Amino acid sequence: MLDIKSVNYDRVLRRYDIQMEAKETPEELAAKMVPKDPVLKKVAEDVVFMRYKNVQDDVAAAFQNYSPEEVIEQGLIKGMDVVGELYGRGIYYLPHVMVAADAMDRGVKLCESKMTGAREMRGKVVMHVAEGDPHDIGKNIAAVLLKSNGYNVIDMGRDVAIEDVVKTVESETPELVTGTALMTTTMSAFPKIADMLQEKGIDIPFICAGGAVNRAYVESYPMGIYANKAIQGPAIAGKAVEGWNWRKLREDWDEIIGGPGAK
Repeated sequence: MLDIKSVNYDRVLRRYDIQMEAKETPEELAAKMVPKDPVLKKVAEDVVFMRYKNVQDDVAAAFQNYSPEEVIEQGLIKGMDVVGELYGRGIYYLPHVMVAADAMDRGVKLCESKMTGAREMRGKVVMHVAEGDPHDIGKNIAAVLLKSNGYNVIDMGRDVAIEDVVKTVESETPELVTGTALMTTTMSAFPKIADMLQEKGIDIPFICAGGAVNRAYVESYPMGIYANKAIQGPAIAGKAVEGWNWRKLREDWDEIIGGPGAK
């Protein structure tokens, strides 16, 4: 009888060609990116290597030396940064990201239970998949990465009506809005949303992504900021929260995402 407990799922989920082409292993990349402090390093590695059963004990131990806020910012988020980088390189896939996010969420909840006040969010983001489009995997991954980086995400789901997006942005007053489209028949919703928002005096960055769109299309209408990978979301959001408008984001796009196209 097959002993499923002995199955190495990490090997099952990793593509052979990616493994052969990758210049760095997850362990090597983590060694470069996680904190050097052994206590915070352990917390970060719990996230990177999906040790969701260990993370609460290690977070609790970290409270002896660090505040809950410091454990989140310098431990848990640093670990998720590595996960995002591994995903961007094609070494980690959606299952890795989701399990790592679960580990981080467990740690964050324990930290929040020790805080005297609510955790301060970096900013608010409204996310949706274009009307008529049922494909939400890319949006879901982007949402995980934004949440992990401390953003308050208002996730509207998939196949969201144009009018509903505009109403939500108007009522929630986020720093930015995102839209995803995998079908060319649905991407026309984005310029309509941008026009309707501007008519209401709302002129925030509008990140548009998905297989149906490209940079030229997204920059053909007001507010549009292109993203071709979920990992680019936190970097663009960070600049928006700092006060960069969509025009400056377009101007410095290559620099923000790490080079032309950041493929």
